[in-house]
Amino acid sequence: MSDTAAPLKKTPLHAAHVALGARMVPFAGWDMPVEYSGITAEHMAVRTAAGLFDVSHMGQVELAGDNALAAVQHIVSNDVAKLQNGQAQYSALMTPEGTFVDDVLVYRFAEKHYLLVVNGANVDKDYAWIAAHAPEVGEVAIVNSSDRYALIAVQGPKARGIVQTLTAVDLSAVKYYWFAHGEIAGVRCTLSRTGYTGEDGWEIFVAPQFATQVWNALLEAGKPDGLIPCGLGARDTLRLEAAMRLYGNDMDETSTVLECDLGWIVGWNKAEFIGKPVLDRQKAEGVAKKLVGFEMLERAIARHGHEVVHGGTKVGVVTSGTQTPFLKKAIGMAYVPTALAVPGTEFTIDIRGRQARAVVVPMPFYKRPKG
Repeated sequence: MSDTAAPLKKTPLHAAHVALGARMVPFAGWDMPVEYSGITAEHMAVRTAAGLFDVSHMGQVELAGDNALAAVQHIVSNDVAKLQNGQAQYSALMTPEGTFVDDVLVYRFAEKHYLLVVNGANVDKDYAWIAAHAPEVGEVAIVNSSDRYALIAVQGPKARGIVQTLTAVDLSAVKYYWFAHGEIAGVRCTLSRTGYTGEDGWEIFVAPQFATQVWNALLEAGKPDGLIPCGLGARDTLRLEAAMRLYGNDMDETSTVLECDLGWIVGWNKAEFIGKPVLDRQKAEGVAKKLVGFEMLERAIARHGHEVVHGGTKVGVVTSGTQTPFLKKAIGMAYVPTALAVPGTEFTIDIRGRQARAVVVPMPFYKRPKG
């Protein structure tokens, strides 16, 4: 018998990454680029100009039919009834305990047609969860359509201008967390004004067979503005500066939406959804632990898994941490007792046996300039 692990999956852009000299690493079952020119250079390009990301490992699940709205309302935390055609929303799939099956983006394509974008590592798990629970409110068509889409992200202050050179869609008319259907570089696509970097930008859904054509067109169009290809490393440091949570690090099936400090993605006025009774109780009674942002007060970098110590006792754990290229600070997120979640509160973090001081600070750590 062979113990050999399953071969890594490849996105439609895999050959393009290799040709560009990307350093490839296994990620969520995929062979993905972690960096091209270096994490710091890629991070700074996104903050000051633009970066190009392959996020085709993300999954897509579509729900359609007369009961589609009721089904999505039942399985996600946010209030999908507020969406209009062409609008997207950040939300969560939750267990009955109010904890995360996954965090998702919900797109309303039409009155009876919704698309959920899920994390790449969770596609099979999420699809099984949705298929099991969405029909509880009535018959609904559910399709794992992940193979139908490649997903390319252009992020940064110059992203809109770059993408606009390749499409007739008036991007200035598309509001944040809205999307439009059209063409880019002669290819049918969906242009979504969303992202995972803290910058304005676009996530572009195209058929897999046209992904390389669109990727190359964007690289060429963006050259004069300083756009460069970026990997998972910069994506992680960028999202952390923006205090965007990462499933598997900052949230999972052991943490509730309120413990993760994401109460704003809960449709509190919805009559019913999976996990609602627990969240209603936590909202009324409070939570025992909470995810907070922190800055290091000493020359040290806290990483995922490091212990948070207060009064000589372990009180929590770091979920994400790094030295950020743009802010030039060592920052992170950690679960701590609610009493320690107030900004200005100090604790120490055990970094390979050394106690390094840190202080709770408001999140996000970085907010993009207005305008």
